[in-house]
Amino acid sequence: MTDTRPDTAGQPAPGRGDKGPAKRFPVLATLLVALAVAAMIALGFWQLQRRTEKLALLRELSANPAKPPIAFPNPPIGEDLLFRRASAMCLEPVKFSIEGAGSAGFRVVAQCKTGAEGPGFAVQIGTTRDPAFRPQWSGGMVSGTISHAPSHVSLIAGLFGKAAPRTLLLVAATPAPGLAANAMPSVDSIPNNHLAYAVQWFLFAGVALVIYLLALRRRRRKH
Repeated sequence: MTDTRPDTAGQPAPGRGDKGPAKRFPVLATLLVALAVAAMIALGFWQLQRRTEKLALLRELSANPAKPPIAFPNPPIGEDLLFRRASAMCLEPVKFSIEGAGSAGFRVVAQCKTGAEGPGFAVQIGTTRDPAFRPQWSGGMVSGTISHAPSHVSLIAGLFGKAAPRTLLLVAATPAPGLAANAMPSVDSIPNNHLAYAVQWFLFAGVALVIYLLALRRRRRKH
């Protein structure tokens, strides 16, 4: 007699079901998250290092106002001379510019000649509320404090462009005729936010890690 029963060899037993292959661990995603977290932690420690450097610079600059006056410009002029008292002879102002000065309105900056082949220098001769002010200043001896000149570098260029030292100018202690007195520069105007930036990077790293761990936990429960 012929056996007509179906051949069940190699087929799963009834009731066991086929759950399919187990979901593999997301190696690539985990690697990317680990790299991102490591980068954020590295940036946090870099900001802490920058804070230490900035504190040392601020201690050095805070002593400058009490030092004897120097001639300006006196190459090489570097940022280590910020807030130092100085004097210069402006033989002739060759150009004036009006720059924003916050609550003071606008500051008037003159570009001066110091001789036929002199380096020239910039001097902030006072402030005004009138953006169309036309200075009548003809130059002469100027005394004041060394500070940063206005910067026209965009934020994007500052972040991704090649870093360059900022130009310095002399902030006149006595304003030119028709102008209000300058607010004298101080070391307090230099920000030192590196600690806050470091904390932010560490928090970003922690949040990213927690979110990814929660995502892995949810994924495991689902599968």
